Amino acid sequence: MTNIAIFGVTSAIAQATGRLMACDGTRFCLIGRNAEQLEIIKQDYLVRGASDVFVFPCDLASRTTHQDLVDNIMQSVGQLDIVLLAHGVLPDQAACEEDPFEMSEAFEVNALSHMSLLTVLANVMAQHTKGTLAVITSVAGVRGRKSNYVYGAAKGAVSIFLDGLRHRLSSTGVQVLDIRPGFVDTPMTADFEKGPLWASPEDIARGILKAIEKRKDVTYLPHFWWWIMMIIRHLPRFVMHKTGL
Repeated sequence: MTNIAIFGVTSAIAQATGRLMACDGTRFCLIGRNAEQLEIIKQDYLVRGASDVFVFPCDLASRTTHQDLVDNIMQSVGQLDIVLLAHGVLPDQAACEEDPFEMSEAFEVNALSHMSLLTVLANVMAQHTKGTLAVITSVAGVRGRKSNYVYGAAKGAVSIFLDGLRHRLSSTGVQVLDIRPGFVDTPMTADFEKGPLWASPEDIARGILKAIEKRKDVTYLPHFWWWIMMIIRHLPRFVMHKTGL
């Protein structure tokens, strides 16, 4: 029996990943804000072969609920083999520049709520000395850029946190996976003009499963984003400031 918990399962990438993992012998814990959507996803995974599915309606931005939430999950399944953190929002950069409250709210959801959950989950999984903690960050966290530096700063903070957590758990057998997608065609990016660099949620889901199987520490999805971000990361500052990135 493989026990899988997906936090923010109503996101397109998380749903696609869960669909690929749904088979005989898998039990899911699905966490998200919308109880109705959770029930729809539950039925979908059961039809695809999942042995059992537990749902936990919860606002993951509320850090005070995290310990009780994880305790309830553990009471349902006993231990966790794979955990995927996929919740978050894409903030309006211009609004964040104008309003420090908007900025701090975006950072709360995209960074601090992840760090809080990871702290609780790491303590649980370290006791079982196995499993995977997989977290969707972003290529935006590699370097601050004027087009999305609030979102990028939050994702970059999570990536650094994961690096330290990986070091902490290195002797326990727990895999800590940092998933860095590029442009993904999801409802969150519906208003963006699409081009050849865009991937589908299903493409990203397949990459996530492959990275878990290979026990990677960091994966860029699709993989060509590693090359793109290597170039952006090493652009001299005076060149970077002349771009519209």
